[in-house]
Amino acid sequence: MTAAKKKQPMRSLASTRPPTLKKQKSISRKATKSLINSLHLLEKKKAQAIARGDHAAQTAIDAEIAGLGGLERYQQASLQGQRVDRGGDSSRVLMEWLQPISATLKEFQGNGRLRMLEVGALSVTNECSKSGHFDMERIDLNSQGEGILQQDFMERPLPKSRAEVFDIISLSLVLNFVPDAAIRGEMLRRTLEFLKDPNDIESQDLKTSFPSLFMVLPAPCVTNSRYMDEELLGSIMTSLGYVRTHRKLTQRLVYYLWTRKHLVLQKPSFKKTELRPGGSRNNFSVILRNA
Repeated sequence: MTAAKKKQPMRSLASTRPPTLKKQKSISRKATKSLINSLHLLEKKKAQAIARGDHAAQTAIDAEIAGLGGLERYQQASLQGQRVDRGGDSSRVLMEWLQPISATLKEFQGNGRLRMLEVGALSVTNECSKSGHFDMERIDLNSQGEGILQQDFMERPLPKSRAEVFDIISLSLVLNFVPDAAIRGEMLRRTLEFLKDPNDIESQDLKTSFPSLFMVLPAPCVTNSRYMDEELLGSIMTSLGYVRTHRKLTQRLVYYLWTRKHLVLQKPSFKKTELRPGGSRNNFSVILRNA
């Protein structure tokens, strides 16, 4: 009989993110895409080194990341990637989806506005911010300006009252940057701690879309991964009490609106299992642990 594995402490996202350097000059579209891909690859290698306890390799990879410009360079690329990496302001897709209930949303403007938590926020002028429908709270590991709190979502204090929970959380190109599959799972599970109880949404119009999680991923995460496809992602989200309300797939990105419909007391588990073999596949996956 094998001994039980020692439970590993949940790491913060900051422990897996690249070091920061001073901002650099604007870069071309082609160089932007290359930089983002290189940093993602180095982050995966760094996560593997951390898992092995290989401090020498981790130090060497940190040096490579710093040589590319670190987190600030990545964020600069992502801001330019409102054209490249982000396929434009991703919240425009969300606002298009919410257009049928815009009249209802306007009724809640003012002190009763719906609350949105934007994780990995880079701008205070995107479409959801300008809509006037939401009381916005924006966080990022390395704040790019006023109006964005520098904070790690995995270390954010849990809500102490109903007034501190949100109607919607945005994870736009956030989950894919987390280099550890188990932390991705913990991030998805942790969104439930910050979302309203679906029974607290009184408006029938709002119940169609709230409380919810707006998620954007690079399309290959679900179309060309060895370990993830849309069916498995749907099963993971369903196990957390979410129902897919909207989906949009483009050449580069896939957008989802997952509406929280049920409270889940159990902690289901999903392991990393190969679904599609092949040398051209990527290794994106999500692991959910039941303890």
